[in-house]
Amino acid sequence: MHLVARKKYFKRDHVAANQRLIDDYFTDQPTYDEQMFRRRFRMRKHVFLRIVGDLSRSENYFTQRVDASNKEGISPLAKCTTAMRMLAYGVAADAIDEYIKIGATTAECLRRFCKGIIRLYEQEYLRAPTQDDLQKNLRVSEMRGFPGMIGSIDCMHWEWKNYPTAWEGQFTRGDKGTTTVILEAVASHDLWIWHAFFGCPGTLNDINVLDRSPVFDDVEQGNTPRVNFFVNQRPYDMAYYLADGIYPSYPTFVKSIRLPQSEPDKLFAKYQEGYRKDIERAFGVVQARFKIIREPARTWEISDLAIIKRSCIILHNMIVEDERDTYAQNWTDYDQSEASGLSTPQPFSTEVLPAFANHVRARSELRDSNIHHELQSDLVKHIWTKFGMFHG
Repeated sequence: MHLVARKKYFKRDHVAANQRLIDDYFTDQPTYDEQMFRRRFRMRKHVFLRIVGDLSRSENYFTQRVDASNKEGISPLAKCTTAMRMLAYGVAADAIDEYIKIGATTAECLRRFCKGIIRLYEQEYLRAPTQDDLQKNLRVSEMRGFPGMIGSIDCMHWEWKNYPTAWEGQFTRGDKGTTTVILEAVASHDLWIWHAFFGCPGTLNDINVLDRSPVFDDVEQGNTPRVNFFVNQRPYDMAYYLADGIYPSYPTFVKSIRLPQSEPDKLFAKYQEGYRKDIERAFGVVQARFKIIREPARTWEISDLAIIKRSCIILHNMIVEDERDTYAQNWTDYDQSEASGLSTPQPFSTEVLPAFANHVRARSELRDSNIHHELQSDLVKHIWTKFGMFHG
């Protein structure tokens, strides 16, 4: 006779655990202050409470229910705290059991939490820039010497520990020495991530990822504003990203100059390489905030990795919006003429044009290397004219 092993029952006092969590962080005089809350939850308290409230109103899972014996279950605060600890510290649910009294089998709360974050906030916190966003970014870019620049683009790798064995060759690249999944992202000066494309195998380089990425889809379909600006008194009508040397010579990318010889070229390379690090800083901040994506992923399904990665980026942007004034320079009110004697930025036209009549023509415009080299040359002269006097 075959006996079915029964699940062992652990008597967890959810009521006491819920009250302890409230006393520690959410009363008028909590045990741990705001600074400690920010350190452990990665965000300020009102942002976390907003997330808890929105999830509890929209997801039945994030409500406090009673079991068959009329005992209270885990509270929404406890479930969201569990998910945030797993994201922030990269631990399993079993490691939080002693404090929050939540079993390892309840790790489903992490998946539900991440899906809820994406469903509730993706349209607001992971979207293309609006007209106001574009104007702000373009003003900052002009002050930095790069008119028409709307961000920096690059890729990062997330090590995947529990990959299917059959996929090892597809996701393992020699220089990484391990199996990884790639994220392509675009970030602006304030670390806001505007674009995220995740899921490409680690064997691909940045060019292969770009070929699969939807980053240019809206441009090719005519659904994005055409940014009109002048560089070295020459008109341009296509915004661009700062990129490293592996990216192709497209008008939408401005790369550094390898082995610059002249003083204008050296100055341009210095500024380009300095401001291109915006995306590197964004990657570093996201990984520091959410240790789960800095350590090897233990999840089996790549779809779960995508959900975790996307939700972490959305949470990162929510934190950036809430705390931007505490660390980012207020470029809008920055009087550059007083600080360095430079002129104020020019106004930019960001008119949304109708869809291109010829799709092939749009694709050729995006990939015209002649325009790329022309723009790079004009930026070298522009930056030398704007900043050269301070580097004499």
